[in-house]
Amino acid sequence: MLFRSIRNINTDMIIPKQYLKTIKRTGLGTGLFSELRYRDDGSENPDFILNKPAYRNSKIIVAEDNFGCGSSREHAPWALMDFGIKAVISTSFADIFYNNCFQNGLLPVVLKAEEVQQLMDEARGGNHVTSIDLEAQTVTSPSGAVFRFEIDPNRKAKMLRGLDAIGETLQAAPSIDLYEQKRALAQPWLEGA
Repeated sequence: MLFRSIRNINTDMIIPKQYLKTIKRTGLGTGLFSELRYRDDGSENPDFILNKPAYRNSKIIVAEDNFGCGSSREHAPWALMDFGIKAVISTSFADIFYNNCFQNGLLPVVLKAEEVQQLMDEARGGNHVTSIDLEAQTVTSPSGAVFRFEIDPNRKAKMLRGLDAIGETLQAAPSIDLYEQKRALAQPWLEGA
């Protein structure tokens, strides 16, 4: 969980430009928030929240407004997921980052400002186990408060089934094959084109 009061966490903060030399989705977790996580000598910054023992294995980040703003790098959700983050809760997200999250299986959850603040306050108090129920569209705070969030039904269904755009297309493979067979019979001169 990230409860540091930073608004407008941009994609360069999430994964700095020097880590963008790859198109692999793995290995980027080490660069996640690297300018905040590491000192100039490469050692961990003990003051950074994800370096603290209680938060080192966090699966959910709670953040201030406009998370994921800046350049449209898909590496940002890849880095979060490679680190082990499954969801980000904020009051708002940059549009491109928000869409990239869904395309890559990272759940972005929008809550009201007072709900995000309550999650942060509870985390500061040492109670940091928050849970998300995508099926019910709820976030449960460490104290048991339940907050409801909205999500597009199609995106929710894909997330619940673990589908990205390619996986969704592959579900239609039998229909695509049938179409191709019919087209080949009806227009044999196009075969191999």
